[in-house]
Amino acid sequence: MIRALTGFATRSPWKVIALWAVLGIAMAVLGQAFVFRATQPSAGAFLPATYDSAAALKVAEEHFGVKPDANPLTVLVAREDGAKLSESDERLIDAQAAKLARREVAMPKTKETPPFTQDRSQVPHVSPAMTAPDRTFRLLSVELTGNPLDPGMQDLYRAFRDHARAEFAEAGLRTGFTSGLADSVDTADAEKSRSKIVGIAMLAVIVLLHVLVFRSVLAALLPLLVVSVIGGAAAGVVVAASLLTGVRLDASTPQLINVVLIGIGIDYFLFLLFRFREQLRNRPEQTGRAAAAEVAGRVGTAVTSAALTIVAAFSTLAVASFGQFRVLGPAIAVSVLVMLLGSLTLMPALLAVTGRKMFWPSRDLRREPPEGMAGRMGRRVASRPATMVLATLALLGALAAGLAGMHTDYGQGGSGATSTAAARTAAEISHALPAGVSDPTTVFVTATGVGGLDPQALGGLSKALAAVDGVGQVAPAVPSEDGRAARIDLFLTADPQGQQARDLVSGPVRDAVAAHRPDGTEAHVGGTAAIFADISSAVSGDLRVVFPVAAGLISLILILLLRSLLAPLILMISVGLGFAGTLGAAALVSQNLLDRPGVNFMLPLVLFLFVVALGTDYNILISDRIREEMEKPGPARAAVARAVRHTAPAIATAGLVLAASFGSLAVNPNPGTQEIGFATALGIMLSAFVLSIVLVPALAALLGRSIWWPVQPRRTDHPARHDGGQGRTGHAGDKERPVPVG
Repeated sequence: MIRALTGFATRSPWKVIALWAVLGIAMAVLGQAFVFRATQPSAGAFLPATYDSAAALKVAEEHFGVKPDANPLTVLVAREDGAKLSESDERLIDAQAAKLARREVAMPKTKETPPFTQDRSQVPHVSPAMTAPDRTFRLLSVELTGNPLDPGMQDLYRAFRDHARAEFAEAGLRTGFTSGLADSVDTADAEKSRSKIVGIAMLAVIVLLHVLVFRSVLAALLPLLVVSVIGGAAAGVVVAASLLTGVRLDASTPQLINVVLIGIGIDYFLFLLFRFREQLRNRPEQTGRAAAAEVAGRVGTAVTSAALTIVAAFSTLAVASFGQFRVLGPAIAVSVLVMLLGSLTLMPALLAVTGRKMFWPSRDLRREPPEGMAGRMGRRVASRPATMVLATLALLGALAAGLAGMHTDYGQGGSGATSTAAARTAAEISHALPAGVSDPTTVFVTATGVGGLDPQALGGLSKALAAVDGVGQVAPAVPSEDGRAARIDLFLTADPQGQQARDLVSGPVRDAVAAHRPDGTEAHVGGTAAIFADISSAVSGDLRVVFPVAAGLISLILILLLRSLLAPLILMISVGLGFAGTLGAAALVSQNLLDRPGVNFMLPLVLFLFVVALGTDYNILISDRIREEMEKPGPARAAVARAVRHTAPAIATAGLVLAASFGSLAVNPNPGTQEIGFATALGIMLSAFVLSIVLVPALAALLGRSIWWPVQPRRTDHPARHDGGQGRTGHAGDKERPVPVG
């Protein structure tokens, strides 16, 4: 199957290139146009219905008409001269609010508006909320409907904000906007320049690495172009599948898919390029098309196994209870399969078309390169394997020591931007009112019998909630229009997005609700703090299921690829050590250097999937080459040395590219994303430079051919000059310095 695909691609390269150009670009446009129609911005919507906050969301939708994509905003209105508000000022503010609630806000359309963008024009819901106790400002409650990450929706908010600001300014009043959509837009505006700079810098690093390695313009630029086409097609396939099935994606999924595909796509192209250059160098009489066919067929097996490892790892998320994981896993798995298809067809087709011109103007094809750092490393690992094993274990053990004091933080991480207008408005509100005013915790009470719900019967519950330490204020109960439910808003003194609020809601608040709700009713606690308290419970349970299932599937793939029981065990132990070392290092940096309460709750799972799955790619590449070299005559340690010499440059370059791709997330303003970017980049570097280049080859040198137990590699007796140059480690045969075998 693999050789059939690569063979067709190299026999009919122009047909393959044309097909990818048409379908790839079309799917990329489709993905960009409809991505925001396929995403679900609310994290609470991904919780199973059995969780309390998910039940609260359902009550809010059924009895209070709250829409799933509603974006609540808090607008602060104060006098421009700083004086306290008078009763006439309050009447003026309420009158202006009523005018805003009657006027439709048109979504601006500019040349930069993407095609097929959904028109978000709407009449906002605006109502007075409360006046500060010191009468320095009055708050308005505003609701706009739409995906907050949709550029059209963000433009609509900007139009509403600017119009409202101008209307109040004419009356001598100033305004401030905060919560949800306001935070997102202000942060996006503040970080727009930095995001562009980071993106350009990442691409420049990738191109520079390719130039330094291949000394070729085409080999430096073509991988980025090809991966962009395949990645765009993959994103389009995922969006199309979401729209067809009705399964909404998490808002972070498109960004993660982009990062993953850039990293692994360039990795796979690098694996092909290094082997293609080696083949052309060792077989100068062979045509470029023939070399491409031979290399693609051989490397295609390793690339397929590496990709299927990632697919298997992420597919295990389908068994998670938390919907965000359950959707993310299959989405990345599908996108990786598309990248695999491109790696087996489009990439070999381009190699067949370009041939030796791929490496122009470099002259490396005309001569055997010197031994270099990779050759010296190969000899060192093969000659002193025990020392190398002990050194790497000591390094990984020291990093893993950070696990001893690791704590988990289930916060959203905040925007990280404390100087935005939304952040300043929130701070101004918190000086006069409880921190939770702009993002209340809500208790929903519904009648379980045939009759309606008497709001007067909720007095005891309201008093009990007001007595809870940490509840700053309790709003009067508001009945639903159908009379069967009521809502009670709680304004916590703690930040609704912080750990203190989550502990308060999941403990004392829910306990008070359970003890004091009226007979014949059900009560559920909702809001940001309640949602993330439940998410923490769901994630903790999912980790105990996903980890062993993913490890089992990856082990099965390794057994089938390597045709061994011992080698896969060694590889899984090595990536397990890499995972422990990476997570420990992340905990040390986050909790000790950055003084954060703990690592982001998503980090262990993300690290396990990315570091174990992607790190296994490099282990597969080096293991496959070690087995290939051990099939040739000669000592096993000499085979290990040759494998490291030929494979280390590809692994090192691929590791740097992938680390740079993930490392770009480390400059994101969100602390949780920063942690994921830093830790994943570190894990990839450890996987490439410590595990794959040192630890795995050292263990192979120690165990020799017995590492492939119970099926020993079949040795061939033909001379090295007939093996396509694959066994050569010097200028002729095996004339490099001998590697000790004892």
